[in-house]
Amino acid sequence: MDEEDLEKVKEVRDEFKEKYLTKPTVEKKVDDMADGFFQEFKQTFDSNIDIDPGRLIGLTDGIFGMVMTLLVFSMALPGAQLLSETDFITFLQANAHTFGLTIVSFILVSSFWVYHHEFLKINSLNMLHLWIHMFFLACISVTPFTTSIMGNYSQFFIAEVLFGINIFLTILTFLIMYHHAYIKGFLEKKPSKSEKRYVINTFIILMGITIAVNLLDYNVSEDFMYLFLLVPIISTIRDIRFKMKSQPH
Repeated sequence: MDEEDLEKVKEVRDEFKEKYLTKPTVEKKVDDMADGFFQEFKQTFDSNIDIDPGRLIGLTDGIFGMVMTLLVFSMALPGAQLLSETDFITFLQANAHTFGLTIVSFILVSSFWVYHHEFLKINSLNMLHLWIHMFFLACISVTPFTTSIMGNYSQFFIAEVLFGINIFLTILTFLIMYHHAYIKGFLEKKPSKSEKRYVINTFIILMGITIAVNLLDYNVSEDFMYLFLLVPIISTIRDIRFKMKSQPH
């Protein structure tokens, strides 16, 4: 083999190496494209969106107002005319459970409104936070329905479960939303680690109360539903204690 043939062999070898060995394979190209797409998608999904947080607050207040109004409207008047005081007392006794449950639900929804305005003052948001917030509002919006179901069919366990799941998911969604806003720096005033721990522990306690009351209400007595009133009481006491400890001496 002369020098010219050696040169040709070298050229063929270099061409083969450049074509098949130095360039990425099709599979690697596809993987790189997929990785690039997901990274770009994640970056876009995590980036702040051009939505005024004030409009989200306005929507939230509107939905809370509508839900609280629907709860009051759910307290129905008697279908027939009451001709005596005895009939009136009988009507009140027959609907005492429904009235009581409506008041409990109204106070719970009012508490969630207070929590939202106290702990979730945000100055920006991203797409994930927006949809967590929408799910939170969906849980709030379902409250009149689950309240009516529990009031009319409290003898059924599934009715109790639906109401309990509704309240539990509302608290859980709020907790997730608060944690996400804290991590992403969306809160107007970033809380300290101790304040964050206080908020998270408070809502974990509220979730535990929700489960306990739901079980007691069905298995022991329907009067245990009034233990839901512990939700605003406990959260208020913890809030006062935390603020007292946080004040400089």
